[in-house]
Amino acid sequence: MVPIERAPAASAKPVVVSPAATVPTAPPPVVPTLAPAPPAPVVPLPTLSPAQAAWAAAWLSGGRDQGLSVDKDVIGAVANAPTGEALVRAVLDRARALRTGRIGTGDFLEVWSLRPAAYDPLPAFAAAVAADRLPQWAASMTPRYSGYEGLKAGLAAYEAIRDAGGWKALTAKSDAAAVRARLALEDKSVTPTEPLVGALQRAQRRYGLNPTGALDARTLAELNVPVGDRIGSIMANMERWRWLPRELPVNRVQVNIAAAVLTVFEGDAPIASMRAVTGSPTNQTPMLSSAIHSIVVNPPWNVPASIAKRELWPKGRAALLAQGYKIVGTPETGERIVQPAGPNSALGQLKFDFDNPFAVYLHDTPSRAKFASFDRLASHGCVRLEKPIPLAELLLKGDPAVSGQVQTLIDTTKTQRVQLPQKVAVYLLYWTAFSSANGTMNFRADPYGWDKLLAAKIDAAGKRAAALQIATNTLSTTGK
Repeated sequence: MVPIERAPAASAKPVVVSPAATVPTAPPPVVPTLAPAPPAPVVPLPTLSPAQAAWAAAWLSGGRDQGLSVDKDVIGAVANAPTGEALVRAVLDRARALRTGRIGTGDFLEVWSLRPAAYDPLPAFAAAVAADRLPQWAASMTPRYSGYEGLKAGLAAYEAIRDAGGWKALTAKSDAAAVRARLALEDKSVTPTEPLVGALQRAQRRYGLNPTGALDARTLAELNVPVGDRIGSIMANMERWRWLPRELPVNRVQVNIAAAVLTVFEGDAPIASMRAVTGSPTNQTPMLSSAIHSIVVNPPWNVPASIAKRELWPKGRAALLAQGYKIVGTPETGERIVQPAGPNSALGQLKFDFDNPFAVYLHDTPSRAKFASFDRLASHGCVRLEKPIPLAELLLKGDPAVSGQVQTLIDTTKTQRVQLPQKVAVYLLYWTAFSSANGTMNFRADPYGWDKLLAAKIDAAGKRAAALQIATNTLSTTGK
């Protein structure tokens, strides 16, 4: 408990007021009132010149390079619009799609907590029209991340494969020439004389599989995923990039939920990476952004009520007590289960705390075997770490009092919270398609089914937008 510091007594003599004296009543304090902020000026829809209108129609007819599907009915309706207003509104809708995504946040799942900031493209668009700089304005709408640019290049490559006929399904009996030809479609470094084992190992690494070099069932299944599905994954991940802020913190911790990998960025460059265990398909790790503010050393585990009800209470009180759990009374729920700190604690020796509505965090674990697996989606939603002590040392290196002392703190066996010298941003993201530094596309399974769900939501949003656009154009044409 922090003692309360009391002000020292004043040395001046007190002022004595006689009973007969009249003490004037102090006027009530004046509370300043803030004038309401003036409303933002209403920006009218600009009028496009003929050249600008032609550019706008051409820009709307594109978009495939950004992973946007183009509805021919909408394009036709826009191109034939009798006035410029419908065209302008369609351009603004495209700008919102590129800047913040194609679905509204009302269509987001609760666990898609990474929400794009609201954005009104009209002011910047109107300024671009006035300055005749529409191409530059359009270029500023797309994310300027290397990850997004890598997906954009990957999209073009896989669409070229699709347009050339795609790939034929392989079987366990396919000969080496057929397998080599299939691998060469995605891997241009495959040569006719290279041992097939090496080419298969590269493919397995791209898919997040154990690189055995054998054409096993898992590898065969990944090679037989239709090229259209690969394109769909790329487009879904491009959409998620649009949900991110336009500038990420240069120092951050980033978790790829689908790949179960944690990466530390410093100065916007990756400096450390480790395997993780993320949520199972029935206990999904949410997408979110927050900031790690502290590390709990030797943490107890306050078992969430849902886990306790489903997995622990059925064992019976006696069995729980025998396994070292404590049953604690609470005024809210009556009883809860706590696993004390120690070598068997589910949270291991370190817990990394950050504010979020899902009560998830990064933590150590005494169960290490899963890190050797290539299937690591097995937690209750939190993120288990392969190398928690090195991560703690990285985050605490700016504090001379604890830098290099993490193991010493653990060895005390005491539960204590260590505040980070500076909060570190943390992002839990769901990347099922991403590009390596050399431009190679990597894919992971869609364990939560979010790629296909997002595609369905985008399709539904596109149909609603198409209907609205056609209705707007009809009103513009008829004047009704």
